[in-house]
Amino acid sequence: MKLRKKKGAILALLLAALLAGGCRSTEKREPSSSAEPSSLPEVSQPEASAPGSEPAVNPPRTEAPSSEPASSQEDAPVNAVPEQIHVDGVEFPELSQYDSSQVTWGPGRQMDGENRPVACVGLQEQYGDKDALFLMPAGEKSIYLTFDEGYENGYTAQILDVLKEKDCPAVFFVTHDYVSRNPELVQRMVDEGHAVGNHSMHHPNMTTVDPQTAANEIADLHNCVAEQFSFQMTLFRPPEGAFSERSLVIAQALGYRTTLWSFAYADWNPDSQPEPGEALERITGAAHEGAIYLLHAVSSTNTQILPAFIDTLREEGYTFLRLE
Repeated sequence: MKLRKKKGAILALLLAALLAGGCRSTEKREPSSSAEPSSLPEVSQPEASAPGSEPAVNPPRTEAPSSEPASSQEDAPVNAVPEQIHVDGVEFPELSQYDSSQVTWGPGRQMDGENRPVACVGLQEQYGDKDALFLMPAGEKSIYLTFDEGYENGYTAQILDVLKEKDCPAVFFVTHDYVSRNPELVQRMVDEGHAVGNHSMHHPNMTTVDPQTAANEIADLHNCVAEQFSFQMTLFRPPEGAFSERSLVIAQALGYRTTLWSFAYADWNPDSQPEPGEALERITGAAHEGAIYLLHAVSSTNTQILPAFIDTLREEGYTFLRLE
């Protein structure tokens, strides 16, 4: 009898350990793996390309989607039965016809008459048919707030507090490491009506990995979040904002919109934070119709100025909407 009880206790402990382990990738992969799934066309490896015209802003992101606000939990879409992605079952186009070199881009400093970055307007026209988002259509004074979550620096809970108080929606782009270390914060994002965005499993440059790795980087994190949080992610922000024509097509085939931005600034270094007053003036002064803001949640400055940022733009007639 004692032996039977002891075996039962051991089985219970093993089951508890498995449940606590969280979601994991379906198999261990090196980011540079050259193996390809049967469903992906065989293509040559991408060549190295010139860096972007602006510094990468991620630390160590067709027809316009609906602009309906989803700023409260009860307005949030129901994700009770999110779909898993099985890469081997996805029908990809012939990838060899798409350029694999990294696109040099940045919002730049040239604005049109509506204060919209000229570069982003052109990029949206060029790549919109591949579900790339640089900014949303003009015509309504709407703002789309997004945060990149490479790692937790102790500010996300405060940011969520402000967004809840202001009834302001946002998208939080997370990596697998962030999800595994901060499940309670990810759950809070979902519970409070925000969108969780896919920032890849391991944060590689998506233009330097082979097609299978690129697809798995998106699909594995998608399945992890679907399983653990019952949330269906639909937005992908490529690490470093690095994309190619081919990487856009891969994300599109997986049901994702590649989400870039029309405003970002140097907020990602915790040891070199912008002065709050200057930062507030800069980010409010950059407002434009359909703006997609990229902010980093590691920033003490962003956390400090967020309430005033939201209030100022609302006083100017802007509405904060959630990307879908």
